[in-house]
Amino acid sequence: MKLSQTSLTAIEDTIKRATDRYACGCESTIVTDLHLQAMQNSGELSVYDDEDVELASTNIEEWMTYEGDDFYEQVERILADKLAAMKNTGCFDKLTIMKPYSFVLVDDGKETVAELLLMDEDTLMVNNELLKGLDEELNAFLKDLLEK
Repeated sequence: MKLSQTSLTAIEDTIKRATDRYACGCESTIVTDLHLQAMQNSGELSVYDDEDVELASTNIEEWMTYEGDDFYEQVERILADKLAAMKNTGCFDKLTIMKPYSFVLVDDGKETVAELLLMDEDTLMVNNELLKGLDEELNAFLKDLLEK
């Protein structure tokens, strides 16, 4: 699924509107997750807190016309990439949400589909990119260790 720049900007703006509620500079707020709900039929992207209060929403045109069976896999990739880019630019640095917290993709029944981004200073999420080449590195290390 390929999104237009307008749709990508709408996604980012929606996430910013939702997280801006937690950028007050006051004491830390206890929120364990922010839920991003993507609806294929309506094209709606909504962001909810733990109490199912809607923080922000938008419509993504391309989602309404997407006919593939892998909707959530496509949306997961798009949202995870967007959230990672926003994290790298410091968008979430000043939030007063107590860490750790996550951005989670949920389906229309509010069931978790995937964890998109974990915000924690001490925890690193393991993903395929991180594990690429690990077998070869471990084999080389073991071979080197056994030769000494």
